[in-house]
Amino acid sequence: MTTASSAVPLSQPYYGAPIGAAVQRFFKKYATFSGRASRSEFWWWILANAVITFVLSMLALITGGGGGVDAAGNPVPPSGLGLVFLIVLFLWGLATIVPHLALLARRLHDSNRSGFWMFIAFVPLVGGIILLVFELLPSDPQGARFDA
Repeated sequence: MTTASSAVPLSQPYYGAPIGAAVQRFFKKYATFSGRASRSEFWWWILANAVITFVLSMLALITGGGGGVDAAGNPVPPSGLGLVFLIVLFLWGLATIVPHLALLARRLHDSNRSGFWMFIAFVPLVGGIILLVFELLPSDPQGARFDA
């Protein structure tokens, strides 16, 4: 049986990708900085990552992962379960930073820009806005020059 996600090779962008296929392709192309990624591949992953990060953060907060202060104003260390959720959140961030940067580079390639444009995010005030605009731009057929 052939599914829609298997019909689109990993070497090509999957335009109109559903969320499941986008997340699956994110992990299959873990550290692939070459090629292109469609807007749907990119933004579905951003949504999935935001939801997972939010849930882990809330679980850490609810279970006392942030510690706090007691009635006398003395600091209270994080609880055991809260600390576990904080560690899981930290490990999630570590596990997804490289593939996220690879996905960002492929998204920039799809708009016919070099992946090095991601460093514009370090420009104070406007860098992040410019990068966001690049991420929102439609595909440019000339971006095929970045395919393997």
